[in-house]
Amino acid sequence: MTQDVLLVDRDGHVETWTINLPGIRNPISSPDVIDAIVANVDRVNADLDVRAVIFTGAGPAFSAGGNVKDMVDRSGMFGGAPHQIRQSYRSGIQRIPLALYNCEVPVIAAVNGPAVGAGCDVTLMCDMRVASTKAWFSESFVGLGIIPGDGGAWLLTKTLGPARAAEMALTGDRVTAEKALEWGMVNEVVEPDQLLDAARALAGRVAKNPPNAVRMAKKLLHESQHQSLAGVLELSSAMQALAHHSRDHREALDAFMEKRPGTYTGE
Repeated sequence: MTQDVLLVDRDGHVETWTINLPGIRNPISSPDVIDAIVANVDRVNADLDVRAVIFTGAGPAFSAGGNVKDMVDRSGMFGGAPHQIRQSYRSGIQRIPLALYNCEVPVIAAVNGPAVGAGCDVTLMCDMRVASTKAWFSESFVGLGIIPGDGGAWLLTKTLGPARAAEMALTGDRVTAEKALEWGMVNEVVEPDQLLDAARALAGRVAKNPPNAVRMAKKLLHESQHQSLAGVLELSSAMQALAHHSRDHREALDAFMEKRPGTYTGE
């Protein structure tokens, strides 16, 4: 199961999505990349057999974000009058954060190398991040005289808090993998040859659990960012009622009592 710009590999209940434009450092601003990401989110949302996704880049870079050559040429999404560029962002790259935010399956970024601009922001659109020692992060928009057009201001503040978000967005400075770990931006830093193994291990720890419970837990984590405690409690009680009546819940109880791993079907 492959596409030219986004390679999709399946191993058990875990998929790995690889941006496959290494010659130009995996930009994500072109319509074909955007369409591929959105289509695959829609697909896994409908497939309970997919329980975790690893998102990475081919070659030495994770993603350079927007295609700077297109910016120089004022072509593609960067061309046209101001009202046309506004619409290009809304109907183009802004579809990625909306899709990944609404992805029901946990997504783990395996950050193999530089994650720059929108590439940095894509890592923040994922639920968890594992970084190579060769990775670094830069919210580089101000250095090009532009602003984060893909939701980066919201994503940085949510992930790092206002002070660290301001430092990254207003300086555009590089943040090393080690600094990102210290700041809580990534879950783990490993050597390059261990990156995918570490990401798969984390994905496996997610995928071993009942898939509907995982999806509902992710939804509650998202809702907690903007709902009141009372609102989250109300949603939790409704979801919990569904969970208690699932076959996977009964299997989890049986497995616990019998001291064995559970086998879950999503029912």
